[in-house]
Amino acid sequence: MIRTRVATALVVVALLVTGCGSAGSPADPAPVGTVRAPEPAGVGGADKVGAGSAGANCDTRSLAPSPGIPSGSTMADIRRRGRLIAGVDQTTYLFGFFNPANGQLEGFDIEMVKQIADAIFGSWEGHVQWMTIPSSQRENVLRTHAVDIVVRTYSITCSRLNDVDFSSTYYLAGQRVLVPRNSGITGLSGLGGKKVCAAKSSTSLTAIKDAPSKPIPVSVNDWSDCLVLLQQGQVDAISTDDVILAGMAKQDPNLAVVGERFTEEDYGVGIPKGEDDMVRFVNSVLENVRTGGVWQQNYDRWVAPVLGPAGPPPVSYR
Repeated sequence: MIRTRVATALVVVALLVTGCGSAGSPADPAPVGTVRAPEPAGVGGADKVGAGSAGANCDTRSLAPSPGIPSGSTMADIRRRGRLIAGVDQTTYLFGFFNPANGQLEGFDIEMVKQIADAIFGSWEGHVQWMTIPSSQRENVLRTHAVDIVVRTYSITCSRLNDVDFSSTYYLAGQRVLVPRNSGITGLSGLGGKKVCAAKSSTSLTAIKDAPSKPIPVSVNDWSDCLVLLQQGQVDAISTDDVILAGMAKQDPNLAVVGERFTEEDYGVGIPKGEDDMVRFVNSVLENVRTGGVWQQNYDRWVAPVLGPAGPPPVSYR
């Protein structure tokens, strides 16, 4: 009995030793070439250029303000519905961004929406339906009446005025360049032949495409996608309005805004074409924002720490 058990144990050990010693040569791993860093969705070239310059030959002034909400007006319809539908950004730090700490949308543009909703409902809370949209969809959501207003660093241009209406200017920005601090680049003139990122259908992309230094435009859906590409070294710079760049530089101290402004961008509230009553009403709200201290309060909170002191933009009406 004992001999049988010993013989069995020896057979098992022999099989284990045989199994361990017959693995053979390991298989060759798959060849690995150069790995390209992942890109955000929708990266392209200059095929989605912007809507032209605000300096083109047309009258970009808005209609004179008119307060009040008459029966049958666009504002009365919004009040009856119970909510203002606003197209906004959630990716542009300082102007329109999602704050994960409190789960709220915040920024200068968000405060403008709240002021308009306050004027319609008495309080914005519970009366705003936020619709976050990419830059390329601003005209589309207004044309289809998917929103009542768009407040999204939206430059007033002659081309856009063919499709949508605008309020008066509530903020004056200008295009500059964001680069790594150690790049040695001091402005758009130093970016010839280099990749420069901007959002699709933005005036910034048009300015890059038309720059005499001939940089290579790279278009993306959102400005945050540009930041990812720059941090990964897939583009050499980002060029857009200084307020947008300031938010990126505040998020990443390895980046710097350089050069002088080479465009002037008048931000307005986008409104569906033909809703003159809404244009006049929004302009009355913005007049109160500019003259009543609300504009300055929000600028000092969101923008002044990065870009320094400034006051409300001057406005004239047609």
